[in-house]
Amino acid sequence: MLIGAAVIIITVAVVLLCYFGMRHIMPDNPDDRTKDLSGSVLFRISALHGLVLALVFASEVVEYQQLGLEIATEVNAVSDVYYDAARYGEAADGIQSIMQEYLKVVQADEWQQLGTNGDLSGQAWAQWDAGYQLILDLPAATPRHESLRENMLRKIHLIAENRDLREHHAKSSLNVLFWVAALIGVLLVAAAYYTFTASRSNVILISMYAAYTGFILFTIYAMSNPFVAPAAFEPVLFKELLTELAS
Repeated sequence: MLIGAAVIIITVAVVLLCYFGMRHIMPDNPDDRTKDLSGSVLFRISALHGLVLALVFASEVVEYQQLGLEIATEVNAVSDVYYDAARYGEAADGIQSIMQEYLKVVQADEWQQLGTNGDLSGQAWAQWDAGYQLILDLPAATPRHESLRENMLRKIHLIAENRDLREHHAKSSLNVLFWVAALIGVLLVAAAYYTFTASRSNVILISMYAAYTGFILFTIYAMSNPFVAPAAFEPVLFKELLTELAS
């Protein structure tokens, strides 16, 4: 939250600096035609700038929600493998302990690793592979066993797919060109305000615009890496399932 407050304060400071800088270098009393042109330019730039921020913000929100769905799908698949192994019988006992160990590694080690360098845990992959090998080697002596084995194979592949998607979320980030465009847009809008006198009410209104823009920029930045604070996804579902299985 301190970073968010700092971003908002810096944005307000930059906007006011640009505004007062333009008023210093431009004529004190612009004529009506200049004011009309300034208003037209301000409207068009602010509309484009707002559209860019809105599209990127919406995209980040969708990806953030998509990650939550993928995590829930993966946890559900782990649960299905675990309980299907219990239904299978003694031949699948080792699968249950592997799934429990997999959950421990993901929530204890992998989550922090994703936030640090965006990589999945090799140990978690080793647990996944061990479970996969055991499922492949299960003897399907009855139609019941065959059905359970097929379902476990399908679910363990689903776990791998969602792991890859999780790594994609961790490594994908906004292009630097977006941040350049966003900053330039803020500066141009601030510069176009110069035709308005520096009265207290005008400065407050301009500061309100800058503060909200800074908040949106910070929110976009926070959601662009969902494994790092302040908008980090916590492995709550993994922990809850591990607690359930342990009990």
